[in-house]
Amino acid sequence: MQTTKTQRKHPFLLAAPFIVLGAALGTAQAGVNYQLRQVHASSGESVNIDALVFNDTGSLMTWTAPRNLVLQWRDNAGNVVRSLAELETPNRQASIPVNNFTAYSWRAVVPNGLKGLQAVNIEGERVMLALDTNSQGNSPITSTPAVAAVVDAGASGNPRSPDPALPAAQVAAAGASEHGPAINSGQGLRPATSSFENFRNAISAHDPTYFVVGNKDGNNARFQLSFKYRLHSPSDPNNPRFYDHFYLGYTQTALWDLHSDSKPFVDTTYNPSLFWRKDSIWESEQKSVFVGLATGYEHASNGKAGADSRSMNDFFIQPEFNYRFDHGATLTFAPRVKHYVFMGENDDWADYRGRVDWRLRYAQDNGLVLSGLYNRASQGRETKEISIAWPLKRTPLNMNGYLYGQYFSGYAETMLGYRERSPGQFRIGLALVP
Repeated sequence: MQTTKTQRKHPFLLAAPFIVLGAALGTAQAGVNYQLRQVHASSGESVNIDALVFNDTGSLMTWTAPRNLVLQWRDNAGNVVRSLAELETPNRQASIPVNNFTAYSWRAVVPNGLKGLQAVNIEGERVMLALDTNSQGNSPITSTPAVAAVVDAGASGNPRSPDPALPAAQVAAAGASEHGPAINSGQGLRPATSSFENFRNAISAHDPTYFVVGNKDGNNARFQLSFKYRLHSPSDPNNPRFYDHFYLGYTQTALWDLHSDSKPFVDTTYNPSLFWRKDSIWESEQKSVFVGLATGYEHASNGKAGADSRSMNDFFIQPEFNYRFDHGATLTFAPRVKHYVFMGENDDWADYRGRVDWRLRYAQDNGLVLSGLYNRASQGRETKEISIAWPLKRTPLNMNGYLYGQYFSGYAETMLGYRERSPGQFRIGLALVP
């Protein structure tokens, strides 16, 4: 496909279809938010209490999780039983960056002799949780449908009732039924999601997304858009199946000449892919070391015809070795090994970009991100790319995104000129995903 004059003069037209991929994040609240993972458990069974610790202060926050939570179990007769919940998260102390959170979990056993609905209080916290301890299948709350008709608030006919009558049309439109479903049945409890919500939940970051500018040999810019789309959403997020890890990926990279009169694109690379990816296929007992894997097929093309046409196809495998630091950062070593196929147009690609990309990345939680790429091809041809990112939320600008710097030196910065060595150049700009 030949690049049009409109595309050369208006590069953001190429990016416009992807702007809708952004999704807003909720505002974090300071403090600790507790919740029971289960809604039903009988005496002697285990339950989990999960907590999210938020930091919306103006500086790094250190939080130490207690080894045990003291629980009070209260029934509707006023009886109180006390027990302990034991911390399961391996690291007690966390350094939480500004506008970030960390998660903890404690395990408790439901005390013997408890019956009915229990109010669970964490001593020292203004928290009240609820758990149904009736035997499975016999609970009037969580295991069986309501047999009596559901009465709407304000429907008693009492003119002095403080409850307003529910609009019948709105109740019907919401899909309400005459009798309530059982909580454990899952009927009617999962909120209906729109097509856009389903689409947004399946979209996630892939490679970095950024816009950077430099001025070596004239003003120029490089920008990249990247995302991946999950083909199957797991019915049980805690136990995804093998095929739940398949993704479609898309990355688009462009080099833009800002020095020439017409401000043309030098070249644009379109890079779709199909791959299987799992962040952790093995992890240590303390979960500080874990290994992920990505493998699949990718195609890259500059979308041009004739003598300017370039394309690349490869099967790749990328193991990812991760180490999680106690202070809230992850170090990742991820070599990508490629086997090229269908390389009729430019079968000497490997002579300039090699067959292995050596990738190293250090990322603090909502903090500094450092990443590097190195490959070596025939006759000592080397390519290096180094980037650094810092969240703008932690600057006086208090903006979303990252301040982003990138250094590139080597071959195939563009597909069109992959045989030409690009001299070292540093560019700076904005990253949405570093």
